[in-house]
Amino acid sequence: MRKASSQASLADADDFDLTRLLNHKPRINVERQRSFDDRSLTSELSLSGAGTGTASRGGWGYGGGAMERESYESMYSPGGGLRSYCGTPASSTRLSFEPHPLVGEAWDALRRSLVNFRGQPLGTIAAVDHSAGEVLNYDQQVFVRDFVPSALAFLMNGEPEVVRNFLLKTLLLQGWEKRIDRFKLGEGAMPASFKVLKDPKRGVDKLVADFGESAIGRVAPVDSGFWWIIILRAYTKSTGDMTLAETPMCQKGIRLIMNQCLAEGFDTFPTLLCADGCCMIDRRMGVYGYPIEIQALFFMALRCALLMLKPDAEGKEMMERIVTRLSALSYHVRSYFWVDFQQLNDIYRFKTEEYSHTAVNKFNVNPESIPDWLFDFMPSRGGYFVGNVSPARMDFRWFALGNCVAILASLATPDQASAIMDLVEERWEDLVGEMPVKICYPAIEGHEWQTVTGCDPKNTRWSYHNGGSWPVLLWLLTAACIKTGRLKIARRAIELAEARLARDGWPEYYDGKLGRYIGKQARKFQTWSIAGYLVAKMMLEDPSHLGMISLEEDKAMKPVLRRSASWTV
Repeated sequence: MRKASSQASLADADDFDLTRLLNHKPRINVERQRSFDDRSLTSELSLSGAGTGTASRGGWGYGGGAMERESYESMYSPGGGLRSYCGTPASSTRLSFEPHPLVGEAWDALRRSLVNFRGQPLGTIAAVDHSAGEVLNYDQQVFVRDFVPSALAFLMNGEPEVVRNFLLKTLLLQGWEKRIDRFKLGEGAMPASFKVLKDPKRGVDKLVADFGESAIGRVAPVDSGFWWIIILRAYTKSTGDMTLAETPMCQKGIRLIMNQCLAEGFDTFPTLLCADGCCMIDRRMGVYGYPIEIQALFFMALRCALLMLKPDAEGKEMMERIVTRLSALSYHVRSYFWVDFQQLNDIYRFKTEEYSHTAVNKFNVNPESIPDWLFDFMPSRGGYFVGNVSPARMDFRWFALGNCVAILASLATPDQASAIMDLVEERWEDLVGEMPVKICYPAIEGHEWQTVTGCDPKNTRWSYHNGGSWPVLLWLLTAACIKTGRLKIARRAIELAEARLARDGWPEYYDGKLGRYIGKQARKFQTWSIAGYLVAKMMLEDPSHLGMISLEEDKAMKPVLRRSASWTV
């Protein structure tokens, strides 16, 4: 770790035209601090090389090789201790940016969504839409995954109190007994959401948690525990406060989550087996099995846990299990989930019914199962991680969250990360359109929609989770752009969002192939749409904030991947 103070200059990076971005204002002076990452095998947060062309291949379609940019991993995110002025982000004030008019409005809306518990801020409700007749639980619940961009916004603005309170209270909820009917959930399960109610007898606030027993479909949230660990690490990076994560309670919470995910079973793959609807796509959409969103979050949570666990008797044993799983998981996803033009051509020529360890088509994927749309969609330059890989099944749909998190966690190699951003550029109309960002592409319709969704009236084609456009994903796209040095993409996406979000009342999602229409059941003043915009804006103005949510590639998890011995060109 560098211990000396230094200036962070991004001007040398390709496509990192920060001199224009900063309008020739003074460079960012960042004090380098010691953080949890002292124990990591590698430093964090390099702006990975944005190489040209598609990723190299091996395994099914990937090989080693990467470019590296200047490492910013030890950069201390300078949000801590700074407060906003006139409702604008602290970063804008510090760097003398001229804030966009939407920024103040967004901050006001975000603060209105705050939920207090016994006088202390505890989180943000899902939406403050008083115009909706039936708001379900949007105006009461604090959803764990929904709070992520809110947490980052407050951390970047130097307001860590609400994040600390959220982390501690959800950790207490983890210790509750969790039952759905007569079945008891694992100890490590984190709630999907909670709400604050007034105890009529005692006259004090009480918490009521939902672990999936009240959710549509009664599915436990696999991603909640991963997001909790990621927020804890972001809090530590932002504040420099290691004491919270090192408390016995937090250490136990991390171990419980990890133990539940690393438990041995009948799996032959290192990926995590999941039910449909267990993540952001929380309705039936054919993402059961090994969805890329969960695998990317799993990988990131494993790495964050490894950085924060104390190497005592219990922690050391867990750290060894994590290292073993990380190596296997990175190899598996990089090798078998990756597809680019050449890899698609290889799968198209696969033989089936191969037997023994020499098989090339290891999952027995039938080339006839490749959807027609993919041949036209796949550019000669670009690639992505497919939605799902399991025996005899590849879901070739693009999922934005999984691919962006893969870049931030360095599950994607630098070459693969660059290829993902190439794909976004090449297929902008399909993946971004007029409102960033498509949650998945393409939409399913007709008979496939009937069988996959069960005729779900909310997930009709190009709506909601079925190809809808979600403004909250703007912060993930922006973070991925900064890490890969593609600021132009981020600027373009943010400008698109700014043109409509406030005017439309900060909707939850947009419908249509280009995302032109406010979603038919979208709530207005959706908190994570507001927070997602703020986080994207603050990261673009001060890229050092990326250190909260990004991890550099660990060289120890970068094996040389080779094709099967039976491979022939």
